[in-house]
Amino acid sequence: MVPTSAQRWVRWLAPSLVALVTLVAFLPTLHNQFVNWDDDVNFLDNPHYRGLGWSKLHWMWTTFHMAHYIPLTWMTLGMDYLLWGMNPVGYHLTSLLLHTTSAVVFFFLARRLLTLALPRASGRGHALTVSAGFAALVFAIHPLRVESVAWATERRDVLSGLFYLLTLLMYLRACERGAPGRRSYWLSVALFGCALLSKSMAVSLPVVLLILEVYPLRRLGGSLGWSRASARRVYVEKIPFVLLAAAASAIALMAQLSNRGMVSVAHLSALDRLAVSTYGLSFYLWKTVVPLDLSPLYMLPQTVNPAATPFIVSYGGVLAVTAIALALRRRCPGLPAAWLAYVVVLLPVLGIAQNGPQIAADRYTYLAAPGWAILVGAGLLSCWRLSTSSTRAPTTWGVAGIATGIVIALGVLTWNQVQIWHDSGRLWTYALSIDPNSPIAHTNLGELLDRQGRLAEAIDHFQHALRTKPDYALAHNNWGMALKAQGRPAEAIDHFQHALRLKPDFPIAHNNWGTALGQLGEPAEAIDHFQQALRLNPDFALAHSNWGAALLQQGQPAEAIDHFQQALRIDPDLALARSNWGAALLQQGQPAEAIEHPQQALRVQPDLAQAHANLGLALARQGKLAEATEHYQQALGRKGE
Repeated sequence: MVPTSAQRWVRWLAPSLVALVTLVAFLPTLHNQFVNWDDDVNFLDNPHYRGLGWSKLHWMWTTFHMAHYIPLTWMTLGMDYLLWGMNPVGYHLTSLLLHTTSAVVFFFLARRLLTLALPRASGRGHALTVSAGFAALVFAIHPLRVESVAWATERRDVLSGLFYLLTLLMYLRACERGAPGRRSYWLSVALFGCALLSKSMAVSLPVVLLILEVYPLRRLGGSLGWSRASARRVYVEKIPFVLLAAAASAIALMAQLSNRGMVSVAHLSALDRLAVSTYGLSFYLWKTVVPLDLSPLYMLPQTVNPAATPFIVSYGGVLAVTAIALALRRRCPGLPAAWLAYVVVLLPVLGIAQNGPQIAADRYTYLAAPGWAILVGAGLLSCWRLSTSSTRAPTTWGVAGIATGIVIALGVLTWNQVQIWHDSGRLWTYALSIDPNSPIAHTNLGELLDRQGRLAEAIDHFQHALRTKPDYALAHNNWGMALKAQGRPAEAIDHFQHALRLKPDFPIAHNNWGTALGQLGEPAEAIDHFQQALRLNPDFALAHSNWGAALLQQGQPAEAIDHFQQALRIDPDLALARSNWGAALLQQGQPAEAIEHPQQALRVQPDLAQAHANLGLALARQGKLAEATEHYQQALGRKGE
């Protein structure tokens, strides 16, 4: 009875330690903020995900927002909003807990695969458990996981990854228990569906399952062949997975095309795409071994030269790893299995279907890393077996010391990397230290400086971005916003015009052009641009609010209120629309009713200068001069910040 209790204690100690170490390594993420790298578009400026009501669920299950179809991910974010509002701590906590759960699931998956791959070691329970724990930590606390965990937008990675690992675990359990039809098999199919609804990158799983059938399950190939009745049964088992993957691939393609994010053949030729894909494969391998100088953005060059040195080195690296895997396929069958699974998982995000401005991204390794981590765990188990068979204890302690050192090094690197994502300023300052010419990093840092009122510094960054990438519409738009904030609306309009020449379907530039015209006292012309912005994006709440403000300039408060109401139906938390509604009521001679709206606006956005000014004016109209003066002072103070 005592040995059984001891074994049970050790069995659960390892996954508990894996969870604890993972939590500790990523603990600084709980201090992180939202960053202006899609978090603004996904959360701060997006009212549609906020909650789990019918209208919110309908949006989650029908939207291709930001070129992704991820309804289950949106549902978890909607739950976060119900629990935490717009406090980023809650969003980061959920992502961390999901990743920690994945680490524990990975431990059990690694233990099962190591048992299948190394049956002679299955009797050494403690060694097997330690090796599985080591593999789980190499996966979980590797710095390449930081982007997926510490960036709120990448909730889809950790959620999809959890379902992906659970699918593999349930499938292996189903294989051990017999033919498909059992509960574990159909549970694995359902979990795969959940993974696809969290992020479409999981589409590679059917091929990964076939690789596992060859090794370590050994249900395909070898003496069993590829076309016998037993092999055909294995293929039939994959049909539900293939159908789900095909459907998810079609939806993902529709999502990408709807956002026009895919790079055209005119920009990247077939040879260019091959070069970019090979570079990605070698880049991720290198960063797995040497996880230093990781960046939130590795820019795709303006012009890809397949004969450039980085690409030539990549060809050699990929060919070398392939040759080594083939040469060792009999002595170490796990190596070709891990290499093939790695390539298959990364295929959707390599240059073959290039999407976005990046040539690579740390987050893409989340599903591609498990094979290498399990291989590292198998290596530790083999070294352990060799060291114990030699009866030299110091060798065993040496192996344990190396493994512990690797875990500590990875944990320290991850702890530091997580803090880079603390806020937008730190993130983009760091990104520029890695790549001083990154136009996106310059533009995003400039946008942050603009919001802080550091307009001259912001313009310097926009200018730098445009020197590197002259056709960058967003940099022109943001430069115009900074000029407008400096009281130079005519110059700002030149940049909004330039942005729209580069990107005609740019509703934000139309909206900003309209506000600049409003500054110049041309509300009728401004309304034309707000209308164009809303034609491009009917859910653009701020354009409705600005349209209403232009109507107020024309002395049409009733029509203006209609637009403020439309803006608030789209985004109930749009404080500017609420404040302007109060201004419209004042124009209608209703100061008592007008007070309520700027008060509500200030509850949502306490630092909104315009709301303080409108509230002060409403109070003054009622003769409450002391209170009005206080709000005027706050309005002036906010404008000076």
